[in-house]
Amino acid sequence: MRFKVLFAATVLFVARVVLAADPQPYSVQIADTGNGALNAALHASSQLQSLRTSAPVGPFALIDRAQQDVGRLQTALDSFGYYRGHVRITVDGQGLDDPGLSGALQALPKGRSAKVEVRIDLGPLFHLRRVRIAGSAVDAAALAAFDLNSADPAVAADVLAAGKRLLNALQEQGHAYARVPAPVAYEDAHAPVLDVTFTVHAGPIYRVGAIRFQGLHHVSETFLRRRLRLRSGDLYSPSRIERARAALLGLGVFSSVTVPTPPQSQLKDEHFPVVFVTLERKPHTVNLNATYSSDLGVSAGATWTDRNLFGGAEQLSLNASIINLEGTASNGLGYDLGAQLSKPDFLTSNQSLQFSLVALKQQLQAYDQVAATGGVTISRQLSSVWNVSAGVALEQEKILQNEVVNCSAQWSPNPADPTQGPPAATPCYYTLLSVPLSARYDSTDLANPLDDPLHGMRASLSVTPTESLFGRRASFLIVQASASAYFDLSELGWTDSGRSVFALRGLAAQARGAGQFSLPPDLRFYAGGSATVRGYAYQSIGPDFLPPDTAGKYPEGGTGLTAATIEYRQRILKHFGLAMFVDAGEVSAKGQPLSGFSVGYGLGPRYYTPIGPIRLDVALPAKRLPHGDALEVYIGLGQAF
Repeated sequence: MRFKVLFAATVLFVARVVLAADPQPYSVQIADTGNGALNAALHASSQLQSLRTSAPVGPFALIDRAQQDVGRLQTALDSFGYYRGHVRITVDGQGLDDPGLSGALQALPKGRSAKVEVRIDLGPLFHLRRVRIAGSAVDAAALAAFDLNSADPAVAADVLAAGKRLLNALQEQGHAYARVPAPVAYEDAHAPVLDVTFTVHAGPIYRVGAIRFQGLHHVSETFLRRRLRLRSGDLYSPSRIERARAALLGLGVFSSVTVPTPPQSQLKDEHFPVVFVTLERKPHTVNLNATYSSDLGVSAGATWTDRNLFGGAEQLSLNASIINLEGTASNGLGYDLGAQLSKPDFLTSNQSLQFSLVALKQQLQAYDQVAATGGVTISRQLSSVWNVSAGVALEQEKILQNEVVNCSAQWSPNPADPTQGPPAATPCYYTLLSVPLSARYDSTDLANPLDDPLHGMRASLSVTPTESLFGRRASFLIVQASASAYFDLSELGWTDSGRSVFALRGLAAQARGAGQFSLPPDLRFYAGGSATVRGYAYQSIGPDFLPPDTAGKYPEGGTGLTAATIEYRQRILKHFGLAMFVDAGEVSAKGQPLSGFSVGYGLGPRYYTPIGPIRLDVALPAKRLPHGDALEVYIGLGQAF
């Protein structure tokens, strides 16, 4: 008993000494192995690296942390097939087993950093000598999916992934309860090779049994059954069931959809019951939104949505916003009112019908506009990455533009009387019938549209034939193409996933069949602002008009547009980030390019929230326009693209 008390007192004394010790700052250098993926795994495994700044420790705890890292780093080497690799860690040149190390660390002057070095001796890379599948028979299709062969590197992740692929292949063949346990590996004592054996338990083949829904209150079960591409009697397939689950979740009326797997003992025959357990979202939502930019000022509004209007996931949205309050590129307050009704599975699955009504008023430096638009659009999802749409729209608008006096030509001075200014501009009225056609591609594979894209591409192409009716007859075609690409530097092994991302954006547009002043001002192209070139005020890049006796120019728009962006996004800590960007753009008139691209650049912090990052961008023009702003500020929710 006395020994136990003495031991406890000693432990308590040592613990107090350790806790009382001042934190020992240190640096970490992990040797380069020549393999980027292995380097990344070593850095991710090391607590010396990950806890260096967030959890400082005293000298004794630093030695303990380094000793624990030896095992972690060794595991990382094993996972890449270096089973005879060796890890050695030194602190200020002394090994971890050196009895004088703790005293040397305590003797360091206060604030001096200790140098931790991690040396890696890879040893030979192991390969597979024999790969064997035991147990249930496996057909050629499952073997092709397995795709693990003799002489392959014995990388643990690849070996385990092969077993997972084999299991998936068996399940896709109807073996709902197949099992492929972790393989057994035997190391040769004399050569860097492994023999690996997988034991397969396939079990019986199942077919889809009764399909049921749980948790439905307002959504029509008849509608859901019609939407499903899964039928009783189909061969059991996890991927088909998952696609059916995702299709239900994609309707927007459910917050969750799960398909539990019943215990095999509960099944009476070889029919697998599929039960979709649903949780309906609240039928009505109200979303508030607000943005600010120095060029367009403040915009704020609300959207009311009914997610399930008639029981078939029909969605009705009503939105109202005030726009362009106190911006340098706006002349007054405007509004944006809209109503949209969407019906999914119109005539066939993966096809929707949308009706829209929009009322818009905006007072910009380029023009004043009051417009009302109604449209009908059919959208079809061709695959997981491709969507197409076609529609028809009718727009009635009134536009007043400063330099246009007869709605089809620009005013020019009278040579006989240079002092004579332009006559008073009068509003132009347009009735436009258009047939918008579009195709969209998206391979970013986001589970939540609010998430930042980290890889893949987004691209769209729209072609809009338009007829100007009644008094000012004209026919023209507007073509717009845009693309954005995302590259996560973690793919190079340089950083953790989602921490460092390059984003690229390109935009090109052209109007055909009508001259610059035959096009309505709102359908001409302008650059400047958050959607094209940050650092320049909205619509400030492009052809402009300088009336006599005025202090500034007025944008008049062009017939072609080209713009591009490169942006680097870096996450900092958990909720913060920073973006740096360069934008460039040009607007052409009458098919002729202007003097060159306008370039803007800047940076801005990001604060990441569950509904997307809050963005603050400060951008400067590379060449300030004569009457332009020195910088522009943009505040909004979500990334710029």
